[in-house]
Amino acid sequence: MTVPSKAETSLLSHDEFELVRRSHHPEIYELSGEELRSVQKRVRDLRDKERTLAWQRRREVRGKANAARGGSFPGTAEQSLRRKQVFAAALQRVNRETSRLEKLTARSVHSDNARRALEMRRAGESVHHPDSGRSPHTGMTKISNPKRQTRVNPAKVGRVSQATKRSQAARDARS
Repeated sequence: MTVPSKAETSLLSHDEFELVRRSHHPEIYELSGEELRSVQKRVRDLRDKERTLAWQRRREVRGKANAARGGSFPGTAEQSLRRKQVFAAALQRVNRETSRLEKLTARSVHSDNARRALEMRRAGESVHHPDSGRSPHTGMTKISNPKRQTRVNPAKVGRVSQATKRSQAARDARS
């Protein structure tokens, strides 16, 4: 479930909101890879903190917690699940942008490598010194025929048809 920007403003402190705001549409594209990773780490830490607070709040409600947590956060401890949703959505946006940048970088590297390989192949195709061909001093050389010549032993030419004839005669004699 998405959280509107006004709700984000009411749930987060000013510093947290500025961090989450950087993960939204126009600002996220202006971040470099290093800035994106730092935002990703900070948002992940905030999300994990809110997840822990929400988990502790559920334990308190069930009566399993030893001591109350988040007492120094008067308004935010009650809203930890909604705050966690805000940070999780921001983390998703940052992760998506990070993977998009990685794919873009990989695509450009692959195309550069393919271009270099093509240039190397084209450079290797040109022959600097042509082959001298057959030389006359060795005498006549046999030019092999490219067509393959298969020779069948004349004694075996009718072998298959004769075997078929015999097996058919044996079947006819049985019936």
